[in-house]
Amino acid sequence: MVSADVIYNLARGPFVWISLVLCVVGTMVRTLQLISLTNVEKRDIRIQGIGAIKQKSSQNFSARGLFRFFSDLKLTIIGTSPVTIVVSCIFHLCLIITPIFLLAHNILIKEAVGFSLFSFSERFTDRLTFVFLICAAYFLIRRVFLPRLRAISSVYDYVILLITTAPFLTGYLVYYQVFDYKTMIILHMLTGELMLIAIPFTKIYHMVFFFIGRFVLINQHTLGRGSRTW
Repeated sequence: MVSADVIYNLARGPFVWISLVLCVVGTMVRTLQLISLTNVEKRDIRIQGIGAIKQKSSQNFSARGLFRFFSDLKLTIIGTSPVTIVVSCIFHLCLIITPIFLLAHNILIKEAVGFSLFSFSERFTDRLTFVFLICAAYFLIRRVFLPRLRAISSVYDYVILLITTAPFLTGYLVYYQVFDYKTMIILHMLTGELMLIAIPFTKIYHMVFFFIGRFVLINQHTLGRGSRTW
């Protein structure tokens, strides 16, 4: 049997770097793979000319274009379930900023590399974690009790939600010292590292693809002109 101290040291040391490398390299590789499946939008410069291209670009940001953009959004989940969109935005915002600006994490970063980022107060990050867990509970309840969503859900969807939520839940329990502290801190580190590894290889990657779809691809409810097509 491997002792708890050995697992703790592995989770705090080598496993952190392994998970970070897999997360960063895996995300870069998958992003390049997706970009390779797209093509640059073709434009006939000889026929249109520079002036025509500029005019086309300005039309994309016209009042008519904005009206069409928001009209199309009514057909998406923004129009059918605005509460879910609000919860989703809060969920993803807390998912990103809470671990990055957590005081305890930045202390460890400073010990490892000599510098750290700005940190929120412990009370504020505690509230962010609680809000995140409420949002996660909303998604779980919605997936279980909404018939049309339950019909297309699989075990994989629940596992992804668990992987995403576990680091926050265990961290919350560690902060309030619920259950055995050593066990919970080990679980917190391992589940956090598991989530990092899962980012490029699971549906969690959609957080990265969001920016590709909104700013790079055309006709993906793009928040701008876009430059590439499938």
